[in-house]
Amino acid sequence: MFERDGDSESESRRERVRFWLTVGVGTILVGVVAALVLLLMRANDNYDRSLGYQAHSLEMIQQTRSLDAALARAESALGRFAVGLQKEDGRIYQQQWGLAQQYLALLRRNVRDNPKQAELVQQLTAELAQRGTQLGDAALSANYRQTVAAISKYNAAGHDPALGRIDKLLTELIRNERALLSERNRIAASDRASLNQAILLFSLLGALAAVIAIAASFSLVRAESERRMARREQFAESDRAMLLEAAVEERTAELAEANEALRGEMVEREAAEAQLRQAQKMEAVGQLTGGIAHDFNNMLAVVVGGLELAQRWLSEAPDKAQRHLGNALDGANRAADLTRRLLAFARSEPARPEFTPVDECIASFAELIERTIGDRIALSLDLGAEGLACRLDRQQFENALLNLAVNARDAMGGHGTLVIRTLRDERAETAALAVQVIDSGCGMAPEVIERVFDPFYTTKPAGQGTGLGMTQVFAFCRQSGGEVQIASTVGEGTSVAMLLPVARPGETDAAVADGGKTLSGAPSHALDILVVEDDRRVLAATVDAVEELGHRAVACNDPLKAEALVAANGGFDLILSDVLMPELTGPEMVERLKARWPDLSVLFVTGYAGDASEIASFGDHDVLRKPFTLAALDQAIRRCRDVPAPEPGAATLARATSS
Repeated sequence: MFERDGDSESESRRERVRFWLTVGVGTILVGVVAALVLLLMRANDNYDRSLGYQAHSLEMIQQTRSLDAALARAESALGRFAVGLQKEDGRIYQQQWGLAQQYLALLRRNVRDNPKQAELVQQLTAELAQRGTQLGDAALSANYRQTVAAISKYNAAGHDPALGRIDKLLTELIRNERALLSERNRIAASDRASLNQAILLFSLLGALAAVIAIAASFSLVRAESERRMARREQFAESDRAMLLEAAVEERTAELAEANEALRGEMVEREAAEAQLRQAQKMEAVGQLTGGIAHDFNNMLAVVVGGLELAQRWLSEAPDKAQRHLGNALDGANRAADLTRRLLAFARSEPARPEFTPVDECIASFAELIERTIGDRIALSLDLGAEGLACRLDRQQFENALLNLAVNARDAMGGHGTLVIRTLRDERAETAALAVQVIDSGCGMAPEVIERVFDPFYTTKPAGQGTGLGMTQVFAFCRQSGGEVQIASTVGEGTSVAMLLPVARPGETDAAVADGGKTLSGAPSHALDILVVEDDRRVLAATVDAVEELGHRAVACNDPLKAEALVAANGGFDLILSDVLMPELTGPEMVERLKARWPDLSVLFVTGYAGDASEIASFGDHDVLRKPFTLAALDQAIRRCRDVPAPEPGAATLARATSS
């Protein structure tokens, strides 16, 4: 009995020991599991946060590239708008520029937590604000259909240093985000390693807990059952952790693959766009240089051949030599006209409008058109605007008319009928004179008509056209306050009409009667003229021309020596100076001379077209364009000094005719 009671008490003590041991082990096991679960959750949160930072960096890079692309598309649309004046291009420009501003706003919002990136975005915002003002000015000119001003402003914007600063800021933003992305990738890898370690530790401690549970199961059946259940739960948790790890790895791999694909796509796209831009530039340059070289070779052949033949026949047959000299002079003038057209197109040389009776101008120019288009094309003049005149640059008008005639000749394959018709256009809102050039050629398709005024666009084979002819016609009409219209049917022919505003009655020019083509008589008194020119051959020719006009010329081949020559000669009646010279330009030299001799008269001579800012540097002084004739030089000198023009002498007129 006592033994049984002792055994019962001993068993009770063992039961209590087992109970508290089970409670203690269970408490420890619960604490360990809870700690491991917290550790695992923290590691998982850190890893998710790292992935979020990675996504943020990728989003920043994508937004920066999208901003760059939107800016490129906006400027491209503005370039098309400036040339073609199509409202659709203007709307595309506004849309793409607004899209760029949206991307910029996203960048400002996403870099608020990064002071370095925020500073770059702030600088980029300021640069884009200035860039928007500059491009907006070009867009405004294009919107008011000021083609030449719009192209000039767009060209100036294309060479603005702000482009380099904007590209530099965009590149710096992407480089910084890539550096952050690299650091965040490293942190993500570290967080992933920590997560794996937590899972491993969780597994090890779980296994240890399982061993303890198995050992305790021998003491309590109920505890064993509970331990089995706990072990199954632990296995299920381990499976979930493994599934979570697999999902995280899969997501990481997908993000890495998507990032790599996106990076490759952006690189390929940038390379393709760069190749396309380069190809377009090379094509335009090739077309331009080929056409110019062809035209200049023809003109130089006339000049060189005429001079060589004149040299051979000068002593034996002066009349024949005079004819060859005339041909050479005509070829040189045509080359000068081509150069002036190119400079006017590239640098917006201002027009020189004059009162021009259109029918008389076309009638006098018809002979040159007939020689140009050939004998197999019948030229017909239907001039119905007698008594009507326009204020226009006569030389540009003749060039535009000749361009249309040459295009018509090529469209007719060298044979057909060409009609030049003038009439008063009653459909126009204001009085307008229509000059129509109608051919019976192959005609143009609608897609060709849409691009016919684009610079450098031509349907002719390589080397047979520069693509500037119709562009020059378009620029001339707009510069003259008119417009140009085209009607064409494939296989039937083309009609191009230049609509020009009619000059009001009494609106004439004093220079119409003479046109500056004849040389005035010898001056009533000779002038002392200082000729400043850095090119020795041009200097010698100019000095001879001045002396041929009856004046006394002093040559100066260095603008730095001009001041000393003026002081040594006690002043000059006129300073005849080149504009672009080394070390000191003509306007700069004149500014120095005016400081000592404020009453000096100045005549600038230049072959450079210049733009509005450079023309302004000439001040109130007259400008004579190279190449010039003796008649033009004589008139320019008279304008500068107000020399009265006496009756022309026979010797002077003979010299003018030979020139």
